[in-house]
Amino acid sequence: MGVSGSGKTTVGRRLALDLRGTFRDADDYHPARNIEKMAQGVPLTHADRRPWIDRLRPVIDEGRRSAGVLVLACSALTRRIRRELGIAKDRVRLVYLEADAPLLETRLRARKHFMPPELLSSQLELLEPPAHALVLDAARPVDELVAEIRRAFGL
Repeated sequence: MGVSGSGKTTVGRRLALDLRGTFRDADDYHPARNIEKMAQGVPLTHADRRPWIDRLRPVIDEGRRSAGVLVLACSALTRRIRRELGIAKDRVRLVYLEADAPLLETRLRARKHFMPPELLSSQLELLEPPAHALVLDAARPVDELVAEIRRAFGL
């Protein structure tokens, strides 16, 4: 988890590949109207996120029931969202990729994505760092982050 530009997708894909698991990106579960809204630089409200949460919850629940590994890149910025997604349940491990605003902005400006850099400040304002997560410095190389996640969770 983390704000846009923290490396969730890059790290998640690599971790899933290393673990021979399945990777999912929560961005793929946004309704078209949410993507349009963000692309226009308008922050989402919790009401906007409701359909996204409703689409993601079964993905997480299925991952928990599965014998395989599911790695989900998901912003999950607030305690409420994490609770509604069922992240606190068994078999779910949370990794928070933490980064400072200058690094995030640099990354956002360097990529093509529906989330414009102008929305970064709204995500940072909304962010409630998790109390129970593996917290990693998103500035570290991807290989180091994946190795640390595997060590921390015995994977």
